[in-house]
Amino acid sequence: MDDLLGLRDRVALVAGAGRGIARSSALLLARAGCHVSLLDIDDAQAKALADEVRELGREAIALHADVTVAGEAADAVARTVEALGRVDVVANIVGRATFAPLLEMDSSAWHDDLRDNLVQNFNVARPAAARMIEQGGGGSIVAISSVSGLFAAPNHAAYGAAKAGLIALVKSMAQEWATHDIRVNAIAPGGVRTERFQALVDEGTTAPDPDTMARLCEPDDIGGAVLMLSSVLARRVTGQTLVVDGGSSTRDPFGLA
Repeated sequence: MDDLLGLRDRVALVAGAGRGIARSSALLLARAGCHVSLLDIDDAQAKALADEVRELGREAIALHADVTVAGEAADAVARTVEALGRVDVVANIVGRATFAPLLEMDSSAWHDDLRDNLVQNFNVARPAAARMIEQGGGGSIVAISSVSGLFAAPNHAAYGAAKAGLIALVKSMAQEWATHDIRVNAIAPGGVRTERFQALVDEGTTAPDPDTMARLCEPDDIGGAVLMLSSVLARRVTGQTLVVDGGSSTRDPFGLA
């Protein structure tokens, strides 16, 4: 019972680990017993978080990696294995959002959203899964999609298309790697109180509408879902997208109930 989650001395690679959901996920995984490899393009934040993980009694490394570049993503996986011996869990929380009407969106914004939300997940998951297979199989990969990948929103087409594509990619990876006992799942948050989301609220791009549970989702709420899907509690869960939005997506869109 001391290792209910089955994560003691496992190695977790967390991409985008400096802040927000990724930071919460890394600390929760460490508290559950994981050693953690922290990938980010912000070296100072990754190193500070590594210190926090070590204070919890777990090993940690901070790696500079732009995972939108396939070679850097693969190198980060290799450096994780070199430093910590293996990789068992991947939590990929890198992403960005463009807000623009389709008729005004330039092609670079379209391609940037696809690269930062879809392609980079492909870049990280493939070398990580290959390493898991080399280790004898077994592992968990968790990607962060969005409710925008499930439902349409004005001025949000590039992000929504990328996140919908990620949901499809997760299903394909889950099917292909199931025989190696590698589980692949996605989480689809609604609005989350992160620095980036607050900046969008402050500039009027989006509204801080609380979910049906009467509060805005916090990073730890998504981190908890990452932890669950990474653990043995979800050992028969793969190819799924878990919506974590406080029930907002169950609301009657016509306001009749």
